[in-house]
Order: sequence, then structure tokens, then C-alpha cells
Amino acid sequence: MLKNRARWAGIALLAVVLAAGSLAAGLGGAEGFAGRAAGEADAPVLRRDPDGNVIEPAEQRASGFSVHDEKRPAAPVVAPATADQPGSPPGDALVLFDGKDLSAWRDAQGGPARWKVQDGYVEVVKKTGTMQTAGEFGNCQLHIEWATPAKAEGGSQGRGNSGVFLMGRYEIQVLDSYNNPTYADGQAGAVYGQAPPLANVCRRPGEWQSYDIIFLRPMFGEGGLLVRPGRITVLQNGVAIHNNYAIQGATEHKKLAQYAPHGDKGPLVLQEHGNPVRFRNIWIRELPEEQPAALPYVEPPKPN
Repeated sequence: MLKNRARWAGIALLAVVLAAGSLAAGLGGAEGFAGRAAGEADAPVLRRDPDGNVIEPAEQRASGFSVHDEKRPAAPVVAPATADQPGSPPGDALVLFDGKDLSAWRDAQGGPARWKVQDGYVEVVKKTGTMQTAGEFGNCQLHIEWATPAKAEGGSQGRGNSGVFLMGRYEIQVLDSYNNPTYADGQAGAVYGQAPPLANVCRRPGEWQSYDIIFLRPMFGEGGLLVRPGRITVLQNGVAIHNNYAIQGATEHKKLAQYAPHGDKGPLVLQEHGNPVRFRNIWIRELPEEQPAALPYVEPPKPN
């Protein structure tokens, strides 16, 4: 009986010791917990180099600023769109088409754009070719509204077909995809020939639709080597249909996309595909280059 009692007492003592050890570990160790002031149990543990200097996280070193650094420049103030007109251009946008004229546009040969302007929109004119901006852009935020013909005629790629080309090379498809089956990477909102949209959110033929596009240009290094692919995020009618998609290359028809080196900027191009597609309220904001990637954290050597 005494032996049994001693054995159970030993087991109970061992359980208490293990529980205490687990608690101490969870609180950063008994010594670490005892060394913190009251109310500081959740304070971050600072990493230090062998000389005792605080090592900031990699993402702070990459930006050049510490957390909550008072010397870090504040964001510029930009007047947003008004609440009653959410698609209107913000204060720093370049308006490419305001429903009045095509002064910001050219045809493919550099002459005056030949599409038809009326009632606040511009309409594709058959056999006049593409329309492109006189200016060129790289990283950007683009807003553009479009409508396919109210009378749905034809099918698949022959119904309300056009396209929006970033830098004249990378296409987001425009198409009447309301009850109009076609190949997935060619429907409205597709990165043409590469990626179908995440959802089909097309409105009925004749109704106005919108694309809001965030585009990060590709980068090329020495010898034309691709350093970074282009990336694109697209919202159609307020719904995300591409989320930071890595573009595979310039748009091709029935061919695998591939990159060819080019400059940092290119024109915005709207496609003429024989259908009287309409566009309105086109504006663009040039965006700065993304911040450098954070350096990986390397644990400093421990002092001897």
C-alpha cells in the first residue's frame, strides 16, 4: 500500500513539473517572463546583433524606414471620385476620353482616330482599325466603361468583340459574354489566350459595364532577359476577375504567349474587331514602381 502511494505521489509531482515547464515555455521561459514588467507579457522580443544593436525586420530595412517613422513621407492628397459618381476620375487621373472628342487618341498609323463620337461615347467603326493613345504608359490604374450592341447578333467571338491592350501588347478581352458560349480564355474579362476570368459577371447586351485594371509592367534585364513578368488585377462591374495574375507574354491568337523585350511604356490600344462596341469614361493614373522586395531575415551569429 505504501509503495503504491509513493508511486502515485511521484507521478503527480512529475505532472506538476511538466505543466510548469509548458507554462514557462509558452510565456517565453520563466526567466523571460520574470524579466517583463506588468502588462508586458505580449511585448515583442527584439532581435539584437552580437554588439547589442536592435535588428529591424527585413521589410523595414527594405523601405529605409522604421515602423511609425515620423520622417517617412506621407501619401499625397488626391481628391477621390464623388460619392454620387463612383466611376468618375480622381484628382490626379489623366482623362483619355470624356465623351467629347478623341484628341488623346490616334489611329494605328499615327493619324487622327476615326471612330465615331456621339452622345458621350465613342463607337468602333468597322474597317477603320484600332485606336490608341497618343501618350504611353507603364504601371497604371485604368478605368474604362464599355457596352456591346443592344441587339445581340452573331455568336461566340463574333458578338460584341473588342479588346483593351495594355502597352499595346497585353489584352483584356471585351466581348458580349451574356449567354454567349465561347472558349474560356476568350470570353469577356479574359487575359486573352491565357487566363479565363474568375467569374462571368457580364450584364445584358447594351448595358454599360466597367473594367478597373491595376497593371504592373514586365521588366527586362541585360540581353532582353525577362526579370519580372507583368501582373494584372481586374475588376469587372466591381467584381474581382483577376487577382495579381502573372501575365505569360504578349497576346497571341492560337499561339502560346511569350515575351519579347520592349520599353518601359507603351500606348493603350482599343481593338476594332468589326463590331460596333462603345466606350466611355476612360481615365488612367500612372503608378510608381513597387517597393523593393524585403530581404530575407538571417539570424545573427550568437556571441561566443
